[in-house]
Order: sequence, then structure tokens, then C-alpha cells
Amino acid sequence: MSLGGNRLAQAGAIVLIVIALSALAGPLLLPVSPLEINLTDRLQGPSLQHPFGCDQLGRDIFSRVIHGAQVSLLIGVLVTLVSLVAGTALGMFAGYRGGLTDLLMNGLFDVALAVPGLLLAIGVIAVLGPSFFNLVIALCVMGWVGYARLARSLTLRAREVDYVAAARVGGLSSPRILTAHILPNISAPLSVQAAIGMAGVIITESTLSFLGLGGEIDAPSWGAMLNDGLAYLLVAPHLTIFPGAAIAITVLSLNFLGDGLQEHFDPRARTDGPARGNSRTSER
Repeated sequence: MSLGGNRLAQAGAIVLIVIALSALAGPLLLPVSPLEINLTDRLQGPSLQHPFGCDQLGRDIFSRVIHGAQVSLLIGVLVTLVSLVAGTALGMFAGYRGGLTDLLMNGLFDVALAVPGLLLAIGVIAVLGPSFFNLVIALCVMGWVGYARLARSLTLRAREVDYVAAARVGGLSSPRILTAHILPNISAPLSVQAAIGMAGVIITESTLSFLGLGGEIDAPSWGAMLNDGLAYLLVAPHLTIFPGAAIAITVLSLNFLGDGLQEHFDPRARTDGPARGNSRTSER
């Protein structure tokens, strides 16, 4: 897929590819384990041996940032896919059926959207306990609503177009019409929402990890690394700078990619000047 002349979107896509490849191949190539403790290197600043320095236990921060990318990207992809599929299916069903079904399901969407997502995720993890699997469940519980509302509104418009009406008259079943005629024509806005939504997932995952409600305790996480570095912010700022930069770069890249996808699918979103950064907020 071409992103046209949107330089920020192209740069975002390249950065995301680099981060993904580093997360996949990094653990196999890095000479130092992210869990290896070496108290003689405690709070050591960046050097040739340790490009990002060492933390309060002498663990290599570069290795931990690379391993943290595995956690954040894996959670981001899993939660986005599950939320996208579940939300799209519910939204399309509500929009296509219309009537009382749509009214009731739209009320459900509104109620779910009214609950603060982060508080809901904290409540789910408090009940289930902190773990990687429970973190994915908590983020999925709060993540499907935006996709459902968007899919519903798009389906309400798509079901009125001529080719859908012709398909109904031709005797095609509702599942066939939804999958063969409506879904392909509403997938573009949903893909834009998914890119921006994944950025929100990574921010929320980092926030929960920062609060100690993330995945496994021993697994390196960008949010947990930020929390660990707060106590040493003045004497060793590199403990927070590098994981914080990893979060910011990943989230900005996803937002730039979302902008590029929007411009690709909707030429009216293009501007005459340089490509802009993302100025929208996704429903979360």
C-alpha cells in the first residue's frame, strides 16, 4: 500500500518495522540478558558496552527496552485484533438489523463508552490478578466499543446503497451481504481506527505496567521501567529517558501511520502543505 507523499506516515511505517524487527530478532542477537544482574554496573550511564546504561540492579537497559518492545507490540497487536473483530461484528450486526436491535445495542455501546476505560481495566485486573493474559482481557474489555460504534455508523450508511439493496432483492443471505458487500466497503475507516487504537492500547498498557498492574513481574516492560526509574530521576535520568522515548516514538509512529492511511483512503483529508501529525482522539 502506498502512503503517497505523506513523509511522516512513511517514516512512521519504517520506524514501526524497525521496532518490530528489533523485538523479534533482538533477544537472539543481544549479548546481555535483560534479567542479568550485575551490581558493579549499578546506575552506570550510557557507554559502548551498555548503550542505554544500566538500571539500579546493573541490568542492561538497552536489552530491557528491546524485550519491552516484545511485550508492548504483542499486547498491542492482540488487543487491537480482538477488539477490532469483536467490535466490528457487533457494530455491523446492529447497523444492518436496525430497528429495536440497533436501538438496544446502541444503548449498550453508549453505556460501555460511559465507563472510564482505564478504571475498567484496573477493576478487571484487580479481580483477575496481574498477568499477561489478564492484561489482554482487561484491555479488550475496554477496547471494542470504539470499533463497534464506528462499524455501526458505517453499516447504517452502507446498507442503503444500491448494490446492497440489489443483493437483498437477489436473495443473498444477510451474512453473505455483510461479509461480501458491506465489510469490504467499511474496512478503510476501520483500519485507520485500528492504527490509532493500537497506539492507545500501548499507552494504556504502559500506564497499567507503571502502576504495577501489568504482566509478569520479571518480564521487562516499558511502563514498569519508567516506574523503577522515578526514584533515580535526578541521579540517573537515563533510567526513564529511554523507555519513555520508546513509548513516545512507537505511539507517534502509529499516529502518523493512521494519518497516512486516512489520506490514502480519503483524498479529501490531504492538505497542500507538509503532512500533519495526528490531531484526532480515538474513542477508547
